[in-house]
Amino acid sequence: MIIADTDVLIDFLQGRQPGAQAVADAIAAGQLSTTTVTAFELLSAARQTHHRFKVISDLFDAAPPLPLDLNSAAKAAEVHRELERSGVSIGMADSLIAGIVLHNGGKLLTRNKRHFERVRDLLVLDPASG
Repeated sequence: MIIADTDVLIDFLQGRQPGAQAVADAIAAGQLSTTTVTAFELLSAARQTHHRFKVISDLFDAAPPLPLDLNSAAKAAEVHRELERSGVSIGMADSLIAGIVLHNGGKLLTRNKRHFERVRDLLVLDPASG
């Protein structure tokens, strides 16, 4: 399972390469999901016109958001604590995203590879890598 981060979904919505193609390919293969944290970030940033909401809603139909359930939250808390102790925190939202991805056994598709590679055991896919 490929789980898309906010940056590549924005690329997809704006037609910006290589993220747009990586997202489109994963959707076509039926392999793409995202997280409820990413859904929050996209919906918060979007101008709330009916058309824009519909476009984002259609994207979530194609890439269903995985929930921040108790097990994902526990994994995210572990990630957050470990990175804080190391002095390389990635922030609360990204810790939550990492926890959801790890709990669900997915691979994170993101342009923010340098940031997320700090998370132990997190498989990170760079859209520029093909």
